[in-house]
Amino acid sequence: MLPIESYPGTTPVLTNHLEMAKMAEDVGFSSLWLRDVPLLDPAFGDGGQLFDPWTYFGFLAAHTRTIALGASSIICPLRHPIHIAKAAFTMDILSNQRFIMGVASGDRLVEYPAFGKDAEARYDIFRMGFEYFNKLSCDYPIYSDALGTINGNVDLLPKPISVKIPKLVTGYSGQTIEWIAAHSDGWLYYPRSLNYQESLVKVWHDSLEMMGANYIKPFAQSLYIDLVADVDHKPQPIHLGYKLGVNWLMEMLTQLRELHVNHVIINLKYGTRPVREVVEELGNKVLPYFNS
Repeated sequence: MLPIESYPGTTPVLTNHLEMAKMAEDVGFSSLWLRDVPLLDPAFGDGGQLFDPWTYFGFLAAHTRTIALGASSIICPLRHPIHIAKAAFTMDILSNQRFIMGVASGDRLVEYPAFGKDAEARYDIFRMGFEYFNKLSCDYPIYSDALGTINGNVDLLPKPISVKIPKLVTGYSGQTIEWIAAHSDGWLYYPRSLNYQESLVKVWHDSLEMMGANYIKPFAQSLYIDLVADVDHKPQPIHLGYKLGVNWLMEMLTQLRELHVNHVIINLKYGTRPVREVVEELGNKVLPYFNS
C-alpha cells in the first residue's frame, strides 16, 4: 500500500515515493495499491497517499514495468461511472493491462455533503454505478437509471484492452454477499482475527458456489505491520495489524494462505524501522517463499 513509508498523524511526507515503488517491484511484490481519499477527515486520521489516484496511477504506469496497480478503493458514489470508466479504461491501456480496480461505497460520511451527495443513498448509487460501468465497455451502450441515460447514439472511448477490468468490491459496500459473489471479480476485506477470517472466506466460497461461479474469485485483505528487527518478536496488536518479527509474519501469512486468503496488501504506516530495511527484509525473506 502506498505510500511506502512510516509516518505519524494523518499526512505522509512522500519522500522518495517513486524510488520506493520501484524498489517494491524490484524485490518481488506483485502489486502497488492506492486509496481514493478526496478529503481529509481527521476522525479517520489518514489522508492516504495525498495524490489523486488516477493521476498517480498514470505516473506509476509510466515508471514501472510489470507490477500490478490496484485501487483500494475507488469511491463510486462520489464519482460518475462515465468518469470512472474513462479513467479505468485509459489505465488498462497505459499500464498494459496491469490495472485492478477495487470499488467501495465509501465510509467517510463527511465527504458526501461536500460533493452534494446523499450519504444515505450511497449503497443504491454504488450498485447502479457498478452496472452502468459494466455497460460502458460495450460499443454504443444502452443504459438508463437515476445516474443518467445513454441510448446508443454515443460511445465511450477508449475501450479497454482487457475483456473486462477486474473489480474487487471492498467490504460489503451495502450489498449482500450473494450480490458481490455474482457481480464482482473478487472480495477485498479488512484485517481480522484468523478465526473470523476463516469463517468469512468460507462464507465467500459458499456464496460463489451458490451463485454458480465457475472459478474461485480471490479473497484479498490488507494488513498493517510494524516489522521489528528481532525476527522472533511475537505479534502485538496495533491498529489493523501487528508489531512482530519476520518469523511470526511468515507464520501468519502461511496461516492466511491455508485459510485461502489469496492476496495480502501490506501497509507500513505504523512502522518504527527505516522503511527501506523493512522492504529489503520482506523481499529477501518473505516474498521468495510465497512467490514460489
